[in-house]
Amino acid sequence: MLLGHVNATDGSAGVFAHLTDLAPGDVIEVEREDGAVAVFAVDRGVTYGKDEFPTDEVYGDTDVPELRLITCDGYNAFTREFEENHIVYATLVDVY
Repeated sequence: MLLGHVNATDGSAGVFAHLTDLAPGDVIEVEREDGAVAVFAVDRGVTYGKDEFPTDEVYGDTDVPELRLITCDGYNAFTREFEENHIVYATLVDVY
């Protein structure tokens, strides 16, 4: 699980600014603390309203190693709040 901001406090793009651009089959590489790289393939990206966040699906156990990338989405300029979360689901395909 990796959480990241869609924008930075100075208004510039955050680390997950382009998270919604990921598509099924795209590859995500995560360098692990032991120096190995875990390679994940994107299964899907889904946007949920904050009140519809699928806690069990996101944080629950999985049968195989999986990755979740989570950021805010759905900025409402009137309330100045993000009303949604975008979640990318990915499955481990390799480690090198």
